[in-house]
Amino acid sequence: MTAMRLTVVGCSGSVSGPDSPASSYLVTAEGAPPLVMDLGGGALGALQRYVDPSTVTVLLSHLHADHCLDVPGLLVWRRFHPEQVLGRTPMFGPTFTAQRLAAASATSPAEYEDISDVIDLSLWHTGEAVDFGSLNVLPQEVDHPCEAFGLRITDPSGATLVYTGDTGPCAEVEQLAAGADVLLSEASWTDRPDRPVGVHMSGTQAGRLAAKAGVGLLLLTHIPPWTSREDVLAEARAEFSGPVHAVNSGEEFDVVRGERVAASGSLGSL
Repeated sequence: MTAMRLTVVGCSGSVSGPDSPASSYLVTAEGAPPLVMDLGGGALGALQRYVDPSTVTVLLSHLHADHCLDVPGLLVWRRFHPEQVLGRTPMFGPTFTAQRLAAASATSPAEYEDISDVIDLSLWHTGEAVDFGSLNVLPQEVDHPCEAFGLRITDPSGATLVYTGDTGPCAEVEQLAAGADVLLSEASWTDRPDRPVGVHMSGTQAGRLAAKAGVGLLLLTHIPPWTSREDVLAEARAEFSGPVHAVNSGEEFDVVRGERVAASGSLGSL
């Protein structure tokens, strides 16, 4: 059986960066449609390197711009591509997803665009898992200023990939991450006592989450261009004795149950 694969389409936190689009991650597996977790600024262009955007299912963790800004571009792709794939793009997201995307795509401030011609939208509900072919996705609301969800994806072998989305440390994300083979965790800043609560995690907090959850591999993401990747990595490694890596756009990881994750490209020292 082919392993579930995670491809980092974009990983820059809060804004797109000089070397990466904002948040977007492609998950593929035999017997499942391609799943795209978030579609931040610049991600639609990078996504075309890996898959036809008409064929994906979009899973939005939340509605901050750096996680959904390229969805209006996907609407244009679905409506006007001359070799269009039939049907609508399945999309899952938080409450008010339709309203926010309709406003972003409208031609004037007084209008809301009907997106139902190309988007088949469903809403996340905490604890209600959804099957996408061979992959099972469990959403869990986490601690962020807006409604936001972390996602736990499980394949038929039992291999698990957990994506925290944007969150501060909380019991809910600890529960979601428990025993995951791969934890894709945001780490937006270095650790300081004056950091606001319930917004993001530091490298220290991401490392503590990985240690408490007993994960196989910690992948750090959502590091903004102004934050030191080296400092965030050092903080996480001080808290978690397992392998830790700060992801880069274009990297791929095979998620394997109970085994060290296979990764393409050079990752340096894990």
